[in-house]
Parts: sequence; structure tokens; C-alpha cells
Amino acid sequence: MTTHTEWTGRLWLGHDYGLIHGVSGRTAPHSHYAHQIILAPERPVTVLLDGETLSVSQLLIASNVRHAIVEAPDPLFTVYAEPLLFAAPTLREALFNAELTLPALDLAIRQCPRRSLSDPRIERALAALDASLTDKVAARAVADTANLSLSQLQRLLVSQVGLPVRRLVLWRRLRRAMASILAGESVTSAAHNAGFADSAHFSRSLKKLFGVTARQSLQHIDLTLLD
Repeated sequence: MTTHTEWTGRLWLGHDYGLIHGVSGRTAPHSHYAHQIILAPERPVTVLLDGETLSVSQLLIASNVRHAIVEAPDPLFTVYAEPLLFAAPTLREALFNAELTLPALDLAIRQCPRRSLSDPRIERALAALDASLTDKVAARAVADTANLSLSQLQRLLVSQVGLPVRRLVLWRRLRRAMASILAGESVTSAAHNAGFADSAHFSRSLKKLFGVTARQSLQHIDLTLLD
């Protein structure tokens, strides 16, 4: 089998999900916040999931589960979805049963029910966090905007979002920088505008969370930004 090191193909990027159809490069073991679904219409892919090697045609990798793509010889569909809004079992049911085309998967995920945040203070905190990504994010200021103490903010984010403040800031900065790069912005500019110290900081963070470098994962992807 041929092992690819770069990702090639098409990415449809929505506000709370992304759909990729193409050849997936192998990755180092990593975990990330997004739920990930792998759909292989041709030959199975080989994935290391929580220390176990699997050969599968359909796989849900839930948020923050450690994994690595070991072998993916053929084009496949990969879905990334925001765990804050999508329940993993609901996402799996919708996408495992969908036709394997980008339009059909896009329709399935658009129709997939979103979870509503149970605490409006979380919504205010996330809005304040997103508004300050280009600068140093002050957790205290985010907590004040949401009318929370700093300890309350941390507990609510971990229980409802699944990440502490620092990891959540990193995730949302990565998402912003990757969207900017795929839309044609330079890596350096996108990194700065998303709040990273420099492009090296962005690249290290991307490698840590997704197991690939910016060159491997972003240079050969055609982007469509969805409404």
C-alpha cells in the first residue's frame, strides 16, 4: 500500500463543521476537540485508536480521544464537527447512513440536530473569548463578561464545553487560522490574526492537536466556504 504524507482533496468548511473528500495523510498520535468521522467508500483505513489498531470503513472518533491515521490508501470522507453542538451518537447515526458524496453529507449534517447551551453564561463567555482572540485572552475578563467568577468559568467550560479556558482558546485560534489560510491568507498573517505569537507557534500547535504540519494538511486542499 502507498502511504501518503500530505492531505489532498476538497474541504467544505461550515461554521461548526468541516467536510473533506480526498487522500488523507498519515498522522502522529494526537487528540483534538472536534468529533471526527471517517468514511472510506473503497478500501478500509487503518487507524490507531486509544492504543488499538483498527481496520475500518466507518469510524467515529469522539472528542479528545487519542488516535492516529496509520494507512489510508484511497480517497475517503472525513468529517469534523463541533462537540459543543453535536452529540457524538446523533452525528454517527446521521452520517453513517448518508450517501457518500459531499452534497449528501453536507445535507445530513445540516439536518442533524444541534444541542442548545443550557447556561446562557457560557454563550456570553464564548462570545467574549472569540472577540479577544487576536490579543492575549484574559480569562478574568471573559469571566466578568459572563458574570462568573474565574473558578465558576473554568468549571462550566469543562463540564459543558469539555475544555478548560486555555485549551479552548487554542482550539478556536487554530480553527480561525486554518480557515484564513485555506481562504488564501499567508500562514504568517493568519497565525498573527488568530492570536498566535508567530507561524512557528501556530505550526507547533497544529502538530500537537492534529498530528500534521500546516504544509502537510493545508497546501493541497481546495476550499469551499459554506454559508
